[in-house]
Amino acid sequence: MTTPLNKLIYVLLLVASGLMAVSTLLIGSDASITRVTDFFGLSGGFISANGHIMAALGFALISVLALLVLVKPEHRKLSQLMGLALVVISLVPLISLFSEQRWIASLGGFPAIGSGQGIIKYFALLALGVHLLAEDKLSLTQQRLVQILPVVLVLLWIGGMKFTELEAKGIEPLVASSPLMSWMYQVWSVQTTSNIIGVYDLIALVALLLSLRIHALFIPAVLMSGAVMLATQSFLFTWPDAKSAETLLSSGGQFLIKDLWYLANLVFYYQLTKLERIIE
Repeated sequence: MTTPLNKLIYVLLLVASGLMAVSTLLIGSDASITRVTDFFGLSGGFISANGHIMAALGFALISVLALLVLVKPEHRKLSQLMGLALVVISLVPLISLFSEQRWIASLGGFPAIGSGQGIIKYFALLALGVHLLAEDKLSLTQQRLVQILPVVLVLLWIGGMKFTELEAKGIEPLVASSPLMSWMYQVWSVQTTSNIIGVYDLIALVALLLSLRIHALFIPAVLMSGAVMLATQSFLFTWPDAKSAETLLSSGGQFLIKDLWYLANLVFYYQLTKLERIIE
């Protein structure tokens, strides 16, 4: 895999996972790690006490493998090993979505997602891992579908949550810190601003799904979806609480940096769609 776009995918994984590894190790055992270990019945033991170290090692493994693939792209086994690592590392937190702690009871529970907002982002890693492991077994159409499903899922879930008061207030510090978006609060209320962002997310979602069949929507859908992820990354530089002198990224910063994984999904989707059209 030597194309510039494939290299970009591995660069995104290298950067995001490297930052996650360092910050996870420095933050130590926090609520996000504890919820996962508690769900698997591992509270109070060695794994619970050192869960942050194991998580940091998992992210570091992804980062190292991404670097190795960039250096030696001709080694197919490296990318397959990375695929396996991505699947395993993503499934551990994803399974914890079955915990009631991930959903907001005051809003009726599922599908009102709370702490699970950071967890559903691991679907992006899962899709990347499935692609690397089963690329030869899936058609191009199936590969395209695998890559956009995580993006569709996050746009649906987080976009839908924008219509709740809790989420509207939750994103207020981030939006207010952005030179590109803060003006919205001068025009609309906190809830209306959140609603508008939610509508945008849902339009991007629909465009992405329709782009599977309607070629004219392909580029607009990718650009609209990518803009959501890039806007999230901009908060890393504008929102003061995203970074920490002690831990590099805060837990909030970690939530934001994970959107680089979705950009990798979109790059794959773009590349696969172009390839499918050449074959046609």
